[in-house]
Amino acid sequence: MPLPRIRGLTASLCLAAVFCALRVGATESNLWPIKVTEKAPDGTVLSWTGAGPFLFDQPSLEGGRVSGFRPLYETWAAPDGKLLQTVVLYPLFYYRLYGDNYKWSFFQLINRYGRVDGAPPVLDDNQPHSFDVWPFYFSRETGDPGTSYHSVFPIAGHIYDLLGYDKISWVLFPLWAQTEKKGAITSYTPWPFLRMTHGAETGFALWPLFGEAHRPGLSDRHYYLWPFFWDNTVYPGPAAPPDRAPLRQVGVLPFYSSDRGPDLTNVNYLLFFGTTDRTAPTHYHETRYFWPFFIQGQGDERTTDRWAPFYTHSVIKGMDKTWIMWPLIKHTDWVDGDIAQDKTQFMFFMYWKLQQHRVSNPAAAPAQKTYLWPVLSTWDNGAGRRQVQVLSPFEGVFADNDEVRQSLTPFLALYRYDQRAPGEVQASLFWNAVTWKRSDALGRSEFHFGPLFSIVHGPTYQRYSLADGLVGFENGSARGGFRWFCMEFPPHRTILSALLRHEMTR
Repeated sequence: MPLPRIRGLTASLCLAAVFCALRVGATESNLWPIKVTEKAPDGTVLSWTGAGPFLFDQPSLEGGRVSGFRPLYETWAAPDGKLLQTVVLYPLFYYRLYGDNYKWSFFQLINRYGRVDGAPPVLDDNQPHSFDVWPFYFSRETGDPGTSYHSVFPIAGHIYDLLGYDKISWVLFPLWAQTEKKGAITSYTPWPFLRMTHGAETGFALWPLFGEAHRPGLSDRHYYLWPFFWDNTVYPGPAAPPDRAPLRQVGVLPFYSSDRGPDLTNVNYLLFFGTTDRTAPTHYHETRYFWPFFIQGQGDERTTDRWAPFYTHSVIKGMDKTWIMWPLIKHTDWVDGDIAQDKTQFMFFMYWKLQQHRVSNPAAAPAQKTYLWPVLSTWDNGAGRRQVQVLSPFEGVFADNDEVRQSLTPFLALYRYDQRAPGEVQASLFWNAVTWKRSDALGRSEFHFGPLFSIVHGPTYQRYSLADGLVGFENGSARGGFRWFCMEFPPHRTILSALLRHEMTR
């Protein structure tokens, strides 16, 4: 039984291989390097490529279409033909649809977000139009003057929901700035040296000499000669028992720091040495002999045995991880739902192998993917579907980035192999210059060496042709047994076949 597709891992090579995959039972017209076309039995064009790896139009994994001119331009469309995404020299520019909203971005520096023309109106201001030119201009239009803004940095303006703050305002930054977060309003004159806070929190600071902040019932924080001395008290939350003691945090760097509370004692000496003891919500004890290199820890949901860089073993919430001679060798085991996963890596992405199998059915064949940078990617879903790609410098490095792999993978993919099921295989060499496929179910096989030579074998039919049908012979056709033919081009009426017919009949 095939395993569920896991985005960025088992699906990644599959997506790249769609570029050259010819569906079993379909007919290929190979006029490489001009155009290689795959057609359904009824003549419908399923996919095509042109100019080697540059031009293409093919099905997407989501059921729609993806097409473009690599690496300059790609578009993704939904099954109904609606445009979903356009990419130009990714990550330089992209345009994406999110339901009735859209976003386009130029290198994440110039960004536009808004509603698609003709989309139904919204009942609130949760779907604003925004336009940003980082870090100089920020704007948002919601229809409400209280939540709309047009701001120019560093001259004057404000912006909402940025860098974890509810609101950030400025005038001639850094001469004056103000932040709002959870009811606390902090003013800087100038930033970051003189700070005053009021509202849900009160405080004052002359950075880096000293500072204090008080949030009633939650915390009292003080620092002196930041970041060397601090003294903080964090009070229990509203759900805690009324007699619960607060958490006390003190530090005198580089000599000593500690966090002490009812369930936690964390002490550090000279930055590199210390212990941690936690009793709730889970038990955990850790000793740091020379942080971060030598650490021993044991607890309910976590164990750590680190003698870096030689050996490290940890188990954290079920994820078992081992490093040997960091960063050379890494091995990880974990369970995701019903899927047990086993991953081995060498130098992060130079080599890695991922295996997956069902916990509920351990006897089933595992799915696996292997990546050897920059030479090879292989993928096997454990149910008869297999793929191989050579060269493959991008699949492992950008395993979670479809745009990069769609734009760059085909340029160095010299060889691709795709087995959709046992006995249903196809392969491509030099960007579809040479293709081969076989279907045992249909008793059919094809071989194409560009437009120069092709062989088609069926259960009762064989055809051999040169120059896309300029000359050749066939056996078992509807016209009789063995016969020679001349100028019998496929019915696709390409430019090349039309020119050849014209020249031969002059």
